[in-house]
Amino acid sequence: MPDERIGIGALIAQLEDDFPDVTISKVRYLEAEGLINPSRTASGYRKFSRADVERLRFVLTAQRDRFWPLKVIRERLDAMDRGLSVDDGGSVAPPRSDPQDPVRVDPVPAGARPLRLTATELQEAADIDTATFRELISYGLLPKSSEYYDDGDLEVARASGALVAAGIDVRHLRPFKSAAERELGLADHVLGHQALRGRAADADGLDDESVTRRVVEDCLDLHLALVRRGLQTRG
Repeated sequence: MPDERIGIGALIAQLEDDFPDVTISKVRYLEAEGLINPSRTASGYRKFSRADVERLRFVLTAQRDRFWPLKVIRERLDAMDRGLSVDDGGSVAPPRSDPQDPVRVDPVPAGARPLRLTATELQEAADIDTATFRELISYGLLPKSSEYYDDGDLEVARASGALVAAGIDVRHLRPFKSAAERELGLADHVLGHQALRGRAADADGLDDESVTRRVVEDCLDLHLALVRRGLQTRG
């Protein structure tokens, strides 16, 4: 369903019960300060999406209840735009993964903001020091010369950090990257083999992305099975 956009008058009507002091002039001021960015019609009229309304609610709440200056609000909005969460106290943090979740390679949920972390934010979120961070880049586990790091980079940094904390040198983590590349190569091989057979679709009706995900998950299952068997034989 398309996002219905409303004019500034309807916007004020939606907000005035919760924010009696909101005015058209204030909305225009917040727009001029770069805190909201509504679309414009060909005639120049402002049109506000549901996301614009929620963003404005955040700004007005931060001013009324938390007494945040515009600079702080702007910083928190930037963090939210980069996929981070902001609590009532203003603390910023990336979403935490659930350690109880099974190992899977599901895509980011639809509608979620892509995570973008600075180098400092990545180190704090992954609980790694700068030396480890630089080694992860040096050994190819994190990308070089990246302005921002995504959720995949964060998961790599967290997992690597846990192994480093257990006493494993970063240089010994390179085989994990090589193994991941081989597993992705196997998925490409499966897709290429199916293409040579002129498949219209996978046998189970899956698209290429789903086939790739399934092959990689099967590789992970095999890896876990081999590790478990090795642990059993040690016992």
